[in-house]
Amino acid sequence: MTEPGPASDAVTVRRIDERAAYDAATRDAILDAAIIAHVGLVGTDSRPIVIPMAYARDDETLLLHGSQASRLLRSGKAGTDLCVTVTLLDGMVLARSTLHHSMNYRSVVVLGRAVPVEDLDERAAALDLLVEHLTPGQVAALRPSTEKELRSTLVLRLPLEEFSVKLREGGPVDDEEDLDPQIWAGVLPLRTEVGEAVPDEITAVGIPAHLAGWNRIR
Repeated sequence: MTEPGPASDAVTVRRIDERAAYDAATRDAILDAAIIAHVGLVGTDSRPIVIPMAYARDDETLLLHGSQASRLLRSGKAGTDLCVTVTLLDGMVLARSTLHHSMNYRSVVVLGRAVPVEDLDERAAALDLLVEHLTPGQVAALRPSTEKELRSTLVLRLPLEEFSVKLREGGPVDDEEDLDPQIWAGVLPLRTEVGEAVPDEITAVGIPAHLAGWNRIR
């Protein structure tokens, strides 16, 4: 079966293109495992700005949220082109020369224009998805969002149509003349783990079951 190609020239990977992927399954696996997206746009003063944000995937869209006062989100609401990048860093690749040091990673780049979520019920559901993406099972323990809270929050949907994926895995790729077994080369694995939960000063119950032993690694 033919592998899917890029949706546009703008998201075509040209540098080491054998590491590229354009299928939704690979894209979604990365988006569902990561936590932080970096959202970039060109501001009203023609200067680029990039902001790290929490996000969640809802089928074929990416949800972004923040205050109604957020300049970035208000620009996104007005139809400004957005560039969203999400990266998982899996390891430091140590070679026998500085040139061939690298990283193992999985990344997604999404380009597009977002649309605001205006319906308050849809906005509440979107906020629930954002919380569930960060801490699965948490929403069931919370009270519903109030109308005032929902009206003060801006939620955008960015279509996952124009995107590319790039991945690297494996060890260093040294030049043949550098293959000296007396020099250490290999991979230092990296991963994100969840530490022991710390309750606030008024909490009088034990850690909930959905958080006990939970880890970000999936």
